[in-house]
Amino acid sequence: MKSFGTSKEFLLTKDIPWETVGEGVKRKIMGYDDSIMLVHVAFEKGGIGPMHQHHHSQVTHVVSGSFDVTIDGKTQTLKTGDNFYIPTNVLHGAICTEAGELIDVFSPIREDFME
Repeated sequence: MKSFGTSKEFLLTKDIPWETVGEGVKRKIMGYDDSIMLVHVAFEKGGIGPMHQHHHSQVTHVVSGSFDVTIDGKTQTLKTGDNFYIPTNVLHGAICTEAGELIDVFSPIREDFME
């Protein structure tokens, strides 16, 4: 596995540019080393995190908004303050039903986000 090193120790959100990753979806990589990554994701209403799977474990905190989250064929509406966990290689996705933001934590680092 390629090493990406580490992020700076202190990361100010105002200094990190948004990266558009889909229609109505943008993200900021907030901190990482090769074993863990924190990502801030903002969705407009109707924004979609398409169904996908990856070898990383993922834990997500709903900072704001409302999302219909599907994990392994089960869908639940999650709102501000809720959280979800996605095991490795499990199909998942989300539809934003009220504009909002998520904080994703991945282990190990999402190499594809660094390219």
